[in-house]
Amino acid sequence: MKAFALAILGLVVFAVGAAAVLNSEQTLAYKAFATSSTRVSDPGYNLVGKNWSGDPAVKETH
Repeated sequence: MKAFALAILGLVVFAVGAAAVLNSEQTLAYKAFATSSTRVSDPGYNLVGKNWSGDPAVKETH
């Protein structure tokens, strides 16, 4: 029982240490993937065409 308790205690200490290291090394997404030349104002042309409604065509089978 003593070995089991020591193993659990060791895992808790390891988990807290790993969480602290990972938290200090983590970079926020808006900082990591920031670019100065990204343009999102013009959506361009849709590959399916301007009149696409988004609804799939339903074919009736008999």
